[in-house]
This record gives sequence, structure tokens and C-alpha cells, in this order.
Amino acid sequence: MAELKSVNVGVPRENPWKTVTVTGIDKRPVTGPVAVSAPGPKGTGAVGLAGDRVYDVAHHGGDDHAVYAYAREELDAWQVRLGRELPDGVFGENLTTAGLDVDGALIGEHWRVGPDLLLEVSAPRIPCGTFEGWMAETGWMRTFIETARSGAYLRVLEPGEIRAGDEVVVVHRPNHDVTVALTFRALTLESELLPRLLVAEALPAVDRARIHRRFARMRVDQGGAAR
Repeated sequence: MAELKSVNVGVPRENPWKTVTVTGIDKRPVTGPVAVSAPGPKGTGAVGLAGDRVYDVAHHGGDDHAVYAYAREELDAWQVRLGRELPDGVFGENLTTAGLDVDGALIGEHWRVGPDLLLEVSAPRIPCGTFEGWMAETGWMRTFIETARSGAYLRVLEPGEIRAGDEVVVVHRPNHDVTVALTFRALTLESELLPRLLVAEALPAVDRARIHRRFARMRVDQGGAAR
């Protein structure tokens, strides 16, 4: 059975790694139920979990990035690789899952979490300078990208309360093969995969527009090379 190992809410702290002076990347497990709802458009700092928020409002938060999930199994693998303890929430994830292949989830897949909450997988997490500084590992961003185990952002389709131990059930899988991991690879180091993403209609509009632009440039470049 897949379940929530922990539900994590951010503790505001100074951010010396960006011009934005505060960050909410320091997520920590909380006890008791947490209300989750759609936060609205990006730009306000709102995210899905009550009591949490983001501070780099230009790049984070909003409906398409309402909730961030990461698998405990992946954190365990990183513990071995890095030789240090990695508690739940350390990657900035709101949901630390157990028994769920988060990176193998399809874009547009629906998760029922607890009795009420319904989430939709929307996109991979792309690492930023705050994440690299927070982890304090030399070359962390490149290491994270090359490993291509990004975790998933999710939209809130139906609000609800959740807590650690709640079951996570995949209740819908779309009819395509575009996983979180494939999307991450295409958007980072393997641009030749971009055309495969266009069938995933649940990708955020901003990502779909970026893919169309990059795909158009690729075709122009290929046409120029052919001449």
C-alpha cells in the first residue's frame, strides 16, 4: 500500500543563495491534519498546504505547483550516496511518500490521498540555486539533474485534509507514456525527447509553450543544417 510517510510544512528562513531574502525550502513534518486546497495563480506566494508558502513568487507556487511530492525510497538512496542523514522534507517536499513510484507517475495521473483530497500530477521539479545552496553539496544541481529523480509537482483537483499515514491511491492514469522522469530529462539534458511531451495535455501551459518554442527552434536548426 502506498501512503504518506509525512506531511511537511515550511519554516521560513534566510536565503543567502538568491536575491529573494527568505525561503520556505526548510520543510518539516507536522502532526495532525493539514488542509490542502488549490492556491490560485502563481505570484501570491500561496501553495496548496495550509500554513506553508513560497517566497520566490516569480518561480514557485500557484495551482500548477500546489504540492510537491518526493519518495522516501529516493531519499534513502540519496542518503547512501551522500553519506548523510536526509530527514523527511529536506528536499523541500510537502509530501514524503512510501510505496509509490513518484518519478514513474504519468503527467495527468490522479492520486486520491486520504478520503477527500484529489491531486493531479502536473510536472517535475526543476532544481534552483536555493536548493543547491540548501543542500550544501558541491555540484549538487548537476548531480540532481543527471540522476533524473526529481519528484513531482501536483495540482489540487478536490480539496481535503491529510495527515501522515494516509493511503495514496492512483485512481486515474492517462493514455500516454509521459512520466515525470521523462519530462524532467526532456526539459533538462535531453531536448531530443521534447516532442514526446506534447501528448501530455496536463502539463502546465507555461511548460507546453516552452516546449513548442524549443521544438520550433530545433526544427529551424535542423533545417539549416540540412541546407
